[in-house]
Amino acid sequence: MKSAYDIIKKPVLTEKSYQDMADKKFTFQVDIRANKTEIKQALESIFEGVKVESVNTMRTIGKVKRQGRTSGRTPEVKKAIVTLKKDSKPIPFFEGMAEEE
Repeated sequence: MKSAYDIIKKPVLTEKSYQDMADKKFTFQVDIRANKTEIKQALESIFEGVKVESVNTMRTIGKVKRQGRTSGRTPEVKKAIVTLKKDSKPIPFFEGMAEEE
């Protein structure tokens, strides 16, 4: 079985993800092979008191890059947008980052 820390790689910090934090939506980069149930269980085990309502995932195919004659591909990435329940505790890492409206 995969560890929770192997499934959740790192948070995605962009302008859009900062705006979604006010609605209790947080974005993470996750393992490509992880499914929605594994992502939910991993977040609830890593952060105490966090209750996940839904998980939306998306995969980004790596772009083809060239350097002279040699061509390669950037790595594929899978992102998960996690929505927390109303009565859930906030994720400690993100506290103070969201703009309260």
